[in-house]
Amino acid sequence: MHTRESACPLDCPDGCSLSVTVDDDGRLLRVDGDARNPFTAGFVCAKVRGLAKHVHGAERVAQPLLRAGAKGEGRFRVASWDEALDRVATSLLDVRARHGGEAILPLCYGGSNGALTQDCVDARMFRRLGASALARTLCAAPSGSAATALYGKMPGVALPDYEHAKLVILWGCNPSASGIHLVPVLQRARERGATLVVIDPRRTPLAKQADLHLAVRPGTDLPLALALGHALLQRDAVDHAFLQRWTHGLDRYAARASAWSLARAASVCDVPQSDLESLLQRYIAASPAVIRCGWGTERNRNGGSAIAAILALPALAGKFGVRGGGYTMSNSRALPLSTEAAIGEAAPAVRTVNMNQVGRVLTAAPASVHALFVYNCNPWATLPHQSEVHRGLLREDLFTVVFDAVMTDTARFADVVLPATTFLEHDELRTSYGAMALQHARAAMPPVGQARCNAEVFLALCDRMGLSRAGDVREPEALAAAVLAGSALPESARATVREGGVAQAGGVAFVDVFPATADGRIDLHPEALDRECDGGLYEYRDDPGTVAHPLCLITPAIAKQTSSSFGQLDRRKVALRMHPHDAAARALVEGAPIRVFNQLGEVHCRVTIDDALRPGVVMLPKGMWSHHSDNGATANALCPDTLADLGGGATFNDARVQVEAIG
Repeated sequence: MHTRESACPLDCPDGCSLSVTVDDDGRLLRVDGDARNPFTAGFVCAKVRGLAKHVHGAERVAQPLLRAGAKGEGRFRVASWDEALDRVATSLLDVRARHGGEAILPLCYGGSNGALTQDCVDARMFRRLGASALARTLCAAPSGSAATALYGKMPGVALPDYEHAKLVILWGCNPSASGIHLVPVLQRARERGATLVVIDPRRTPLAKQADLHLAVRPGTDLPLALALGHALLQRDAVDHAFLQRWTHGLDRYAARASAWSLARAASVCDVPQSDLESLLQRYIAASPAVIRCGWGTERNRNGGSAIAAILALPALAGKFGVRGGGYTMSNSRALPLSTEAAIGEAAPAVRTVNMNQVGRVLTAAPASVHALFVYNCNPWATLPHQSEVHRGLLREDLFTVVFDAVMTDTARFADVVLPATTFLEHDELRTSYGAMALQHARAAMPPVGQARCNAEVFLALCDRMGLSRAGDVREPEALAAAVLAGSALPESARATVREGGVAQAGGVAFVDVFPATADGRIDLHPEALDRECDGGLYEYRDDPGTVAHPLCLITPAIAKQTSSSFGQLDRRKVALRMHPHDAAARALVEGAPIRVFNQLGEVHCRVTIDDALRPGVVMLPKGMWSHHSDNGATANALCPDTLADLGGGATFNDARVQVEAIG
């Protein structure tokens, strides 16, 4: 047996350092945590601990495949790499010649990838082809827009520093399922007397332990945050000196917030006003106080304004300047990486396709996309308006490449399937966004079968299409060196990574780190955001529910998967979770077969009665595969492809549905 060091790049804030054990044949035996990253402290989540099932599982793609049947049938024949790459290169060049480069759409997300497998050699190829650009707005787009405009994406409170907080507010996030290493930190903070508040429409594991749980209606975080801000101003519980020195836009913010009393917000959020008063008093009194803001808050029509209103609170209340005080956003990286030097090609002026509306783009007439290159992504299982995505993937005139490690639902529609390595089989350079750690992981095992890494495949395609140039950076070590050299990193961080260590970052806001806005100040009412929002920034848009579809469907992450990754490993059917009151109103009993439906589609499954949900809210997990339901559809079949108020973000939590028994 051989034990090697690695690091986890999965879409999680923790950034685990890993110890990987393989046998003499290079077969993965075990994945454990190690202590190089002190935050992750030597333990890993169950999905990473069981990674061998993913790496060596029956769904692993081990060789190139060419379609041998109709689209969607999933019938393929084995091909050599040369044949497959020639087919891809010839087809992409043909599409460009006949329809222009923008008829090629790279469809990728890359949340579970680092700087060597996302926006590196792949970006070089698509830029030189003149392909359409993709707005990766599936997650973090509204949050990113708000954080950038208010603070310039100033790094937030590092997760290890939560141990120092006297008040922790978990707002729309569930570390028990995604980011488990924060849980013991919170336990230590509570042992030292900290108060825990959870704002979530369901009673998560940490909500069950919390001192206060606000089960707000989905989409009403904006009124709650504005009411808290208005109350802080009205009661003169703000830090005037801080606001004078470090902010502007207060008057415009205050005018918007003044419409929201605690009483009005309590009514709209459907929570007791006394709970809002309790939260306000706790927030005023506690220092350090920190807000951990998750993705659940942004996934609706008001998502961007809600994040902006939440981010305004620590500035109003003077919560900065102490360790463990302020906020943490999942897209505020203290060690950001830039891949531009490694790409070696400026981004061309091309059209941009919003990822949330790929379905409508693929089905539009006349067709504007004639080649689809899917990698680092499983769009059939993750994009909204699933039926429209499905229709688009079925187009016989759409040349589709899927480059993945496993045979996903999306891969069933491919003309060419290329076998990709998993993160243990290639080099990766990754910065985490909670523990604020940067690691350079070398391949811990040889590729399974004929799998190849992203850089190798995109380099080969560039060569075949005549897109390679003298001076292009090609080798993994050279690519990593170019990324490090082109990134605004302290030399100490670069040296630590070059030596195989884990570079750490952190600091205290307004002591060690400051806003990265143009004037170095917090903008509480950015004009650009005000222009972008329908009705202006902080304008609340009411619930989209109807008499026909009154129930709010939420689709949170689950501990077994990272989005849709690892969904092939669990063959059990999914169940819709529903509050007892809503089930009784529909004469539904535990385990009953049901259809969940709206104007976009329907999902057939069983029902589970669960009083952890608030009435009026039902839940299906995100990232499910076709085998998880009785009719082959997932929650995304019910989710609209409408956009949030900022950043073109997704509105998954605006899905409104009805439920009825089958049979």
